Amino acid sequence: MFELRNVTRHFGKKRAVDSVTFDIPQGQMVGVIGRSGAGKSTLLRMINRLVDPTSGTIEFGGIEVSSLRGSALRNWQRDCAMIFQQFNLVPRLDVLTNVLLGRLNHRSTVSSILNLFTREERIMAIGALERLGIEQTALQPAGTLSGGQQQRVAIARALMQQPKVLLADEPIASLDPLNAKIVMDALRDINERDGITVVTNLHTLDTARNYCERIIGMAQGRVVFDGQPKDLTAAAVAEIYGADTAIEESMTSTSIHIPAAVAREENASAGYKPLALAGL
Repeated sequence: MFELRNVTRHFGKKRAVDSVTFDIPQGQMVGVIGRSGAGKSTLLRMINRLVDPTSGTIEFGGIEVSSLRGSALRNWQRDCAMIFQQFNLVPRLDVLTNVLLGRLNHRSTVSSILNLFTREERIMAIGALERLGIEQTALQPAGTLSGGQQQRVAIARALMQQPKVLLADEPIASLDPLNAKIVMDALRDINERDGITVVTNLHTLDTARNYCERIIGMAQGRVVFDGQPKDLTAAAVAEIYGADTAIEESMTSTSIHIPAAVAREENASAGYKPLALAGL
């Protein structure tokens, strides 16, 4: 269980996040929506402790995350994996090595410096790439991949941390609709198959509705909506986005129509494979 209590973050005189309080049970998939500057990214960075709260507390499983220091903080950042919009890969390193970097917080300093990954870790990394449908890219430099492929490499790297929580900060903002679907399918699969809590910031309302069992809406650093997708009415959307007129959700839609033949091929595949589209 995540517990945030009156979490606030100041940047100078600006309140980026303002007295945010909510709980997230283990295993939920939560979408955080709102305009740019609403405080979504700052909120996720505070949960991961890339940014410290100015005040308030963040707890997970009875541990006060917001007060952790040293090795305890590093352990938390291992257990709470983060995926970024910019992918944060090392472009010149091959894909396999980028994925293996997710093991660094599980290893000794000496092993990390010498880049000594075990055979078991390499098998685990290949397995993560296979799960994301991009095992064929393992020996390519990460910088040669498409944006959608790079984001899947970043997800595979996060899986290598064996996290309890997965945070995704605008994971599809720079992707085309097809790759956006592949990435969101992967996050939902991780949530449903592994029972990992997933909290993701999203710009597109239809994506939040389609993939998240719970939606948190933020405006000017505060939570102004917290509920199920069916409860996200036009009035609630207007409050989140500060719009005087109705917002046409299809204008920013990431929904795509998969041909029936592709759908049948995916259904026939063993396990999760986003898949037949893996080369995109």
